[in-house]
Amino acid sequence: MTDETLKTTVLNAAHRALGARMVGFGGYDMPVQYEGVLAEHRWTREHAGLFDVSHMGQCKITGADAIDQFQRFVPGDYHVLKAGKQKYSLLLNTDGGIIDDLMAGKPDHDGLFVVVNAGNKDEDFAFWSEHLSGDAKLTVLDDRALIAIQGPEAAEVMIAHEPVLAEFGFMDCARLMLFGVDCYVSRSGYTGEDGYEISVPAADAERVWNLLLQDARVKPIGLGARDSLRLEAGLPLHGHDIDPTTSPVEGALTFALSKSRKEAADFNGAERILKELADGPSRVRVGLSVKEGAPAREGAEIADADGNIIGKVTSGGPSPTLGRNIAMGYVPPAFAALGTELKVIVRGKAAAAEVIDMPFVAQRYYRKPKA
Repeated sequence: MTDETLKTTVLNAAHRALGARMVGFGGYDMPVQYEGVLAEHRWTREHAGLFDVSHMGQCKITGADAIDQFQRFVPGDYHVLKAGKQKYSLLLNTDGGIIDDLMAGKPDHDGLFVVVNAGNKDEDFAFWSEHLSGDAKLTVLDDRALIAIQGPEAAEVMIAHEPVLAEFGFMDCARLMLFGVDCYVSRSGYTGEDGYEISVPAADAERVWNLLLQDARVKPIGLGARDSLRLEAGLPLHGHDIDPTTSPVEGALTFALSKSRKEAADFNGAERILKELADGPSRVRVGLSVKEGAPAREGAEIADADGNIIGKVTSGGPSPTLGRNIAMGYVPPAFAALGTELKVIVRGKAAAAEVIDMPFVAQRYYRKPKA
């Protein structure tokens, strides 16, 4: 895709004014870095990083049949989801493969507010347009931008603008007036850090972006650090770590399968998914510590201790926090136990690797104390 055909977010001029290096991602012209990936990664881990994620898709699914229709294609139970909550789920095809991963919640009393990945949003919206029935209605919110603020100081920054945000715990969400405009806000993100995602009217996005950057604790962060942060957090990237051939069991995402939905077996791909839960999948996503040599990037082969190729790396790179190379990839279950010694083939050379637990760096989401 050429620069001429890349779409832009409403914050494109703001990124360029800040000196961002821009790249194509998900069909959009996006900032990969401002002052440098390593510095931005560390700033987010220590302070508050500001991310433009307006390239992602936002929509509402409304109507009396909205949840029943939505649940035909995802394995989570949204009937029991309380108002003011959201949760992660998976849009599944009839074979149980992951068309996309998404966030869906109930920030108000008007159905579901859903956020999907940029590269898949047109396909997702077309899928729902074709398959939703009854009075379930899809409304694409293409007049809104999406901004994420992440890091240990993110909450303090946001609470200064709206004190009620202090009452939010991880995965709480609401529709409220913030920065003087109608926003959807959730306490969530894609870095493993505490923080918020804020859906704002596109016309107000640059004002809100610049207002948040006036706080000395906040710096703009590009896609480069976003990727290294989510890798450390063990979070999959659709199109790389999961795709339409990957089941939730293979992808180590079974937490997205609600018990009630497994019992009902009434969602796309249930037969395959339940069989894999019972009998085991043919492959599974694991975390790897790469003990020597260069980073094992996407596409690098994974071998057993005898050198037999058994899988591939799907994401990998240096971990700024740990000071060593890490990766995620797929191997047969027989090689997935923690501590299993493996090898990764990088530039034609075998390097020692070990299966380790994910997340690689402890997630620091804020969970409210239980009453």
